[in-house]
Amino acid sequence: MPRVALDLNKADDRRLIKGEWRVAAGLVPGEPNQGLTAEIRATAARLPDYDDSGWEVCRNVRESRSVGFTFAWYRITVEVPERAGEVSLAGSRVWFETNIDNYGEIWVNGQIDRSTGVIVGINAQHRVEVSGSAVPGSHHVIACLVANGPLAEPRGGIFLRYATLAFESPG
Repeated sequence: MPRVALDLNKADDRRLIKGEWRVAAGLVPGEPNQGLTAEIRATAARLPDYDDSGWEVCRNVRESRSVGFTFAWYRITVEVPERAGEVSLAGSRVWFETNIDNYGEIWVNGQIDRSTGVIVGINAQHRVEVSGSAVPGSHHVIACLVANGPLAEPRGGIFLRYATLAFESPG
């Protein structure tokens, strides 16, 4: 099977996977001080059943969204389609590929692979497995925590330089 890559910043590709990006500011969106508290243990925004329906719909993940030290979450639920063009996607490996400006974490279905899901370094390319064997009709929640850096003097904005859902033959 050839590699099929869907650009999740393009409306046509988002329609194919029946997904829509949502974005909200904060480590814990909606909380006072955006949830920034000492010794916080976790934020529910990473979990697949978290209600992000009140968040802003994001049509351009490349849009810069920060002033000073800023956290935000980007979330999308994707449905694996049967086909992309002429290519059947059943059984393929599914990857989420991105480059988060600056620091990032990638949570898939509420889980993070600590060896691949945490972005090490500023603006590093990243690739995280979503599924080892695609099942058409199955749903996956991808949640990206982003923060700008360096932390002591943040510059620039936070955004996803790109967001791709790639399907590849497992062999």
